[in-house]
Amino acid sequence: MTPRRRRGAIIGFGFIAEKGHLPAYARSDELEIVAVADLCAARRDVAAHAIPGARIYESYAGLLRDAGDLDFVDVSTPPYVHAEIARAALQKGLHVLCEKPLATTVEDARVIIDEALRQGRVLFPVENYRHAPVIVAVRQLLATGLIGAVHDVTLSTFRNTHARGVKEWNAGWRRETRYAGGGVAMDHGSHTFYLAFEWLRSYPTSITAKMRTPPGYDTEDTFVGTATFPTGMASVHLTWTAGIRKVIYTLHGERGAIRVEDDDIEVAVIGEPHPNGAPGRTAWEMKTKKVASEWMDAGHAAWFRSMFRNFATAMDEREHVGRPAMDALRCIELLTAAYQSASDGSRERRILPMG
Repeated sequence: MTPRRRRGAIIGFGFIAEKGHLPAYARSDELEIVAVADLCAARRDVAAHAIPGARIYESYAGLLRDAGDLDFVDVSTPPYVHAEIARAALQKGLHVLCEKPLATTVEDARVIIDEALRQGRVLFPVENYRHAPVIVAVRQLLATGLIGAVHDVTLSTFRNTHARGVKEWNAGWRRETRYAGGGVAMDHGSHTFYLAFEWLRSYPTSITAKMRTPPGYDTEDTFVGTATFPTGMASVHLTWTAGIRKVIYTLHGERGAIRVEDDDIEVAVIGEPHPNGAPGRTAWEMKTKKVASEWMDAGHAAWFRSMFRNFATAMDEREHVGRPAMDALRCIELLTAAYQSASDGSRERRILPMG
């Protein structure tokens, strides 16, 4: 007998829900969407057209009152209500998939993690960059030990503008703190930091940061920072003012390095010195390959399909608060410390270990 697909509802039917999550659900063998809630009437119309037969609600509260047949909710609203909705859904006995950041404050993130544990339900943050094929390829390379243990990483995300919201509601909500909780750091920081945690195999102990907020806005458009880890350091550059859309990551190990530039991977391994080289001169063996990852597709639907399988597995195995959720909490702690550092002349801020 084919297992029943778990039934879910999307709360917040904006760009990422429509263009990223929904196409992934349509191709999932484990999950299906049967209801949608959105406060915008025009977006409710879009959802009704996109998901024939789905129940459509004006509010998440109305949806939760009628949630007897649901297994999970997908929280895809702007960040300011992530924690509120996630907690309410957990209290209704539903599993929760939540877009990044998990919350906009450390306190709210801890509250919903505690709620997930108390209710015995899965809290699963969206960490879709882990599932980009090029990042999967980096993970496989690191597992071979080819470059040794990573001790230094740089992570740069260049965008020439902020991601636009849907025109029917508020296309510029990412430039408003009341909705977004912050600017480019809040938008891209989670993706950046959870990759750094993975590659450096630890959580950071401190960060120093600098940000730029343009006149007329209350959110930063550029973030630079350096985080110290027990195992090394991570240097981060995030901006909405770049001349090109691109991600560039470098990972440096004791025996070589890996560079990622969108779909391209370059691997450098320290080789034998050239016989006629100068004393002490190092030679590298260089290899390059391309791993198609569709970085230009802001919806990243293929990445979500892979991530949704992990969410389904977490529900099946009752992994209520797993490593992804704890990474999401640490991301918010690091973001909070970064904002504090930037507002205090870039002074270093310590990050206490989890108790």
